[in-house]
Amino acid sequence: MSGLDELAGAARNRGLKLVRSRVRTPGKRRFGKVGLTDALGKPVFGMDAKGPTAKPGEVEAHLRSLGASDWGASLGAVKPSKSKRSRALAAAKPVPPPAKPKLQIRAAKPADAPVLAELINYLEHPIDEKTVRRNLATLRKLDETPLVAVEGKTVVGLIGIHKMVTIHRDAPVGRIAVLVVAEHAQGKGIGKMLVDAAEALFRKAGCRLIEVTSNDRRTKAHAFYRHMGYERTSVRFAKTL
Repeated sequence: MSGLDELAGAARNRGLKLVRSRVRTPGKRRFGKVGLTDALGKPVFGMDAKGPTAKPGEVEAHLRSLGASDWGASLGAVKPSKSKRSRALAAAKPVPPPAKPKLQIRAAKPADAPVLAELINYLEHPIDEKTVRRNLATLRKLDETPLVAVEGKTVVGLIGIHKMVTIHRDAPVGRIAVLVVAEHAQGKGIGKMLVDAAEALFRKAGCRLIEVTSNDRRTKAHAFYRHMGYERTSVRFAKTL
C-alpha cells in the first residue's frame, strides 16, 4: 500500500476516516502524521486531543490487523453483509417432524386376508388366508363384515361383530366375536377405537346389550374390557364337536 489516498481508501473500506495533520512545515512535531476516527469523528487509532500522532506505516499496519468481525463491533462501522448462503440458512424455517400415520376404522376387505390371518393366529386361533377370505365372504352376506384399524396403509387391528336375536331378549344382542391389535401397535388406543366403532354399529342396529368372551388366561384383556365398562356376568362353557 502506498500513498495517503490509498491509505484513506483502505480506511473507508473499514468504515473509518483517515485524518491528516494540518502541519505543513517539515521538521515540525506533527508534520506528516495521520490518524483514524470512526464515522462520527471519535478517535480510533493514532489520535490525541490535538490531532494525528501516527506515521502512515503505523496506520497501514493497524488497518491490516483489523478483522472483519472487528469493524462493526469495536469501531461502530457497518458490518459486512452476510453471504447468500448464510441469509438462506437464516431464512429457512425448521423442518417439522414427519406426520404420524393417520388411524382409521373401516370394513375389512378380501385383500386384508393375509394380515387378518396373522392377527388371528397371534390370538392362538390357527387359521389360513384361504379360510379368512371364505369367512369374509360369508360375513358380508350376513351384513356382519368385521372392522379393521388401519395405520397409514397397514392393517393393525381387527374386531369381529355379530348380531343375534334370542328368545329371551326383547332386543337384538350384539357380540364382539374377536378383538386383536398387532403387537407392535399396542398402547395407542387402537383397541378402544375398534370397540367404540363396533358399539356404534350395534346401537344403530337396535342392540341394547353387548356380549364379549375372553379366554381365562388373558387377564390383560379382562382389565381392558372392565375399563371399557363391561362387567363379568356369566361363565362360558364350550364343547368341541
